[in-house]
Amino acid sequence: MNHKLILSPSPHIHSGNTVSQAMYGVLAALIPAFLVSLWFFGIGALIVTATSVLSCVLCEYLIRKYLLKEKPDIGDGSAILTGVLLAFNLPSNLPVWIVVIGAAVAIGIGKMSFGGLGCNIFNPALAGRVFLLISFPVQMTSWPVPEVLSLHYTDALTGATTLTQLKMNLSADFSYTDMLTGNTGGSLGEMSGIALLLGWAYLSWKKIITWHIPVSILGTVTLFSLLIGVDPVVQLLSGGLLLGAIFMATDYVTSPMSKRGMLVYGVGIGLLTVVIRQWGAYPEGMSFAILIMNAFTPLINMYIKPKRFGESVQHG
Repeated sequence: MNHKLILSPSPHIHSGNTVSQAMYGVLAALIPAFLVSLWFFGIGALIVTATSVLSCVLCEYLIRKYLLKEKPDIGDGSAILTGVLLAFNLPSNLPVWIVVIGAAVAIGIGKMSFGGLGCNIFNPALAGRVFLLISFPVQMTSWPVPEVLSLHYTDALTGATTLTQLKMNLSADFSYTDMLTGNTGGSLGEMSGIALLLGWAYLSWKKIITWHIPVSILGTVTLFSLLIGVDPVVQLLSGGLLLGAIFMATDYVTSPMSKRGMLVYGVGIGLLTVVIRQWGAYPEGMSFAILIMNAFTPLINMYIKPKRFGESVQHG
């Protein structure tokens, strides 16, 4: 028998939403970004995404069946979502065997080693992505140049991303239009601002996520960028900022429970992202910022708590 530990105090309000509905709702919101990746990266985007998803699902199935001796239950969509998000954080020319390793780390270490769904401390997809970035830095930073419906995979032509050009002080004319449409280099799911914003609108409409984390991240990045004299629009539309703020930082398990806690969490991610981008060794800092703030989530939950049900405000 599987025992479920209820962490929150009573009374409890039943909601019609289920884990599966939330997971598949996020997957639906990712469809526009996936279609853009197929348009600009072609067969490479399809191979990397399919490999990542199948590897994540298979890894979870095998761990549940043969290591945990449980009846495998992979229909909730969480392994599929981890696979898609991991793929969206990878170059579209990444070899299959490296994608499989990333999926194994994301599921085996990032998720199942902590007890499975609802128990992990860090976002599994980002754990897999950062592991690959540290282990295979050359392959993970070789970004294919967008080519409409490309039939190239590992032999795709590569080039520098917007953030790489900024880090190396290379002269370039950044096009806001290209960043919005996705005609830029980068991870296969992070390029199109319009596609990601459409996904945000869908998640908000379905009430799968609230505004607190994305707005606090984007607002902090904007204000901090203005303060240090860099273009805030480029910071917002380049790299994995929108993908991370909308789809990664808002993960239920690894983000704070209270609305005030979400704001603190989002501000921390925004600050760390800009700091790493401007003064760190890596051009991009979103993945590291989210994982760092994931580690602070238990502390935020401890010190920033919602008012207890029925608690009255004491006036002095």
